Amino acid sequence: MKEKKRIISILLVLVMVLTLAGCGGGGNEAEGDPEAPAEQYVLKFNHVLSETEPFHEGFLAWAAAVEEKTNGGLVIEVYPGAQLGVEEDIIEQIKGGANIGQNTDSARLGMYVEEIAVMNGPYFVENLDEVQKLKDSPTIQAYKEELESFGLKVLSFNWVQTQRHFFTNKEIDSPADLAGLRIRTPGAPIWQESIRALGAEPVAMNFGDMYTGIQQGAVDGAELVFANIPGGKLYEVLNYANETGHILLINFEVVSAEWFNNLPEEYQQILVEECDKAGLAASQKMESMIPEIKANLEEQGMIINSDPDVEAFKAAGNAAYEKLGLTEVKDKVWSEIGKQ
Repeated sequence: MKEKKRIISILLVLVMVLTLAGCGGGGNEAEGDPEAPAEQYVLKFNHVLSETEPFHEGFLAWAAAVEEKTNGGLVIEVYPGAQLGVEEDIIEQIKGGANIGQNTDSARLGMYVEEIAVMNGPYFVENLDEVQKLKDSPTIQAYKEELESFGLKVLSFNWVQTQRHFFTNKEIDSPADLAGLRIRTPGAPIWQESIRALGAEPVAMNFGDMYTGIQQGAVDGAELVFANIPGGKLYEVLNYANETGHILLINFEVVSAEWFNNLPEEYQQILVEECDKAGLAASQKMESMIPEIKANLEEQGMIINSDPDVEAFKAAGNAAYEKLGLTEVKDKVWSEIGKQ
């Protein structure tokens, strides 16, 4: 009888041990589940462009790649058409540590680190190969690091919206043809001085207000990239596309330095790497789309002026660098990337 009780006790102990082991094993498996990250991070990414523009598709591709590679641990929500607010206000929120990102440019970032605005100067760089070389410029890298002291983390400037041209209701062949014309441009000093140096009177106006502004005569035209025209239906209020190519529009993807530094290190690397990859792909796609866009604009009645005096515009553009004290900066960066 005693032997029987001893056997039953042993069996009960074994059952308890196996039960506890089963519970413990289940818990460890859940903790290691790659589909269930311990914490999810969200980045609300804002841009002013329409959903029909290639950059929006690029931002969605970036978001999908990041979510996949972090197993849902880092999610990017993309908001087109400035749904979260105007660019300048968003940047202020980013500086304050908000989990918001913004597609911007060096002109606006030049409000914090003046010298970086040089990247949006007239004819500063003229193709994607030159933009890639800027990544190895010690001067540009130093400016990026300085921006972090203002709370701004640059993820990538691999997003290039092709060259900007003058879109007007008259043919523009030289800087003299822009005399007296009010041309919409962003409000940052490098934009304003660049357009003034090239011969026009710059008028700061939000991207979304251009159509009405042109229609009502508040401005006589705008300087934009080709992809902006169909997205905003600006062919309805503008007749000429004058291919001056005066600025290669380099865009920066910016987030809060504080927010970024609080991400797991692995997520930081993924966020930056995938931003660079998506940016280059979107930039190459925009380049490839230009012939088709131009053909469609011609079908809409727009006249493509493909032969302005670009050398005259280049010479005129130097005045912008001189006015803002950026000539030495431009020359230094050019030397670093082998541009003359």
